[in-house]
Amino acid sequence: MKTAIYVRVSTEEQAKEGYSIRAQIDKLKNYIMIKDWEFYKVYADEGISGKNIKDRPAINELIADIKAGRVHNILVYKIDRLTRSTRDLIDLTDIFREQHCAFNSLMESIDTQTASGRMFLKIIGIFAEFERENIIERITLACEKKAKEGYSLSYFTAPYGYDRQSGEKVQRVNPIEAETVKEIYAMYIDGNMPFNAIARNLNHRNIKTKAGATWCASTVKGILTNPVYIGKVRYSVYNKERYFEAEGKHEAIISEDLFYEVQSRMGKLQNKSYTKRPREDNYFSGTVYCGLCDAKLRTHTNYKIGNNGEQIHNSNYSCPNRVKGLCDNSTFSQKKLETVFQEHMKSFPDITITDDALLEEKSKQDSINNLIREEYENAIAKLDKKAKDIMTLYLSDKIGFEDYTKMNTALASEKTEYVARLENIPTEPEEDILLTREEILTDFRENWVLLTNAEKLQFLQNYIEKITVVSKREEGQTQNMVKVLKVKFYDK
Repeated sequence: MKTAIYVRVSTEEQAKEGYSIRAQIDKLKNYIMIKDWEFYKVYADEGISGKNIKDRPAINELIADIKAGRVHNILVYKIDRLTRSTRDLIDLTDIFREQHCAFNSLMESIDTQTASGRMFLKIIGIFAEFERENIIERITLACEKKAKEGYSLSYFTAPYGYDRQSGEKVQRVNPIEAETVKEIYAMYIDGNMPFNAIARNLNHRNIKTKAGATWCASTVKGILTNPVYIGKVRYSVYNKERYFEAEGKHEAIISEDLFYEVQSRMGKLQNKSYTKRPREDNYFSGTVYCGLCDAKLRTHTNYKIGNNGEQIHNSNYSCPNRVKGLCDNSTFSQKKLETVFQEHMKSFPDITITDDALLEEKSKQDSINNLIREEYENAIAKLDKKAKDIMTLYLSDKIGFEDYTKMNTALASEKTEYVARLENIPTEPEEDILLTREEILTDFRENWVLLTNAEKLQFLQNYIEKITVVSKREEGQTQNMVKVLKVKFYDK
C-alpha cells in the first residue's frame, strides 16, 4: 500500500516546542517499516500555519496525487499537523473516503483500516452532516429574514426593469427597461396579445432580455407574474408551503390594480390539454427542418376523444424561431406534410447507392431496430409499473373491484400490443433490406401508404437524413402552402 507522509510545522512551533520536520519524518518512516507499508513520498509544509489548506502547496500536491490514484494511504504525526480547522478536516476526510484512501495518525493511534479508525471517520462524517445542515438552516433563515425585511434575493442579477450594483441592498429602477415592462402589461391587457405575440413584438424591435437573449413565451410570462413590479419581494417560488410575499424597499413599476387584473385574466384562460404520444405516431419528428432558417422543427400533439370513445391525435410541426418573431415559416399538420412528402418522393430522381454503402445500411438498420426495441421495452416496463400501482390502490380500498378490472384490462390490452410489436422486430437485419436507392424509392412509391406508423418511422430514420419544408401563403392565395424543398438521404 503506497503510503505518503505529510508533515507541517510553523516557525513558532518549531522554536517553542521542537516540532522539527526531520524529527517527524524519522518517526513516521520507522512506523511505515513496522507496518510493512510501501513508502511513496514525503509532503512537507515548513514554516506554514495550519489554519487553512489553500495556502499550503504540499498538502494541495498531496490531494492531487490522491485523486490521481498515486497515493493509497496517508500517515501524519498528529491530526493538527494535517489541519487545525474542523471544516478543513471534514473536507479532507470526505476526499479520503471518496478516493478510498486510508488515513493514519501516529500520536492519536488512528488507523482507518481498524474498527476504531473507521469509527473516527464516521464520527467526523456525523459532524460534517451536522455542519452542512446547520449551514443550510442558517442560510434559509437569513434569506427568509432578508425577504421579510423587503430586500430582493436576486443574487446574480436584478430582475428585468431594475439594476443593482455590487454592495447595494436595494435595487433601482432602470428607466428604459421599466418602460418595456409597462408595454408588456399594456400589450397583454389592452392589446389582448398572447405571450408569443408579445415576444415577437419585442424581438422585431430588437429589444433584448436582461441576459441579452431573445424573448419567448416563458420570459414574457415571468414578467407578467412577478410581484416585484408592484414593489413586493417573493420568497421560495418553487415551494408553495414556504412561499410568501413581503413589501419591498424598492420602487414599484406598475400599479397593483393592473398586476392583479393580469393574474385574474390568466386564471380564466383554459389550458389546452396535451399528451405525449408514442414516438411512432410522430414519425417525421427529428427529420423535418425549416426551409427559411434551417432550424429543426418541433412537434406538437394534441388529442381529443371521438364519438366512439377512440382517442384521436393530431400532430403539427412548427419552427422554434417563429414564436420568437425570428422566422415566418407557418405551422403545418403532419397530414399535409405527408401529402407533399409523397409528391416530392414520386418526382425524386432514381439514384443507386454504391456497394460500399451496403454494410453501412445493414448497420444502420440494426441500430434503428435496437432503438425501436428499447422504446417498446420501456413502454412495457411502464405498463407493468402501472399495473402494480393499480393493484396497490385496489388492495388499500382506494378503488373498487370494477374500476380495478377495467383499468387492468386496458393495461393488459396495451401491453399485448407492445409485446406483439416487439416480437415482430427482427433480431438481425434481413438481407433484403440492403437495397439500392432506386429500389428504396420504388418500394416507397408503391408501399408507403401500406406501412404502419412504426414502419414509416423506421424507413425515415434508416434512409432520410433531412426533409426541408416551407409553409407560407403565396400571393393571391388564402391558405398557406406546404412545400418540400429538399429531401436529403444519408450520405453514402
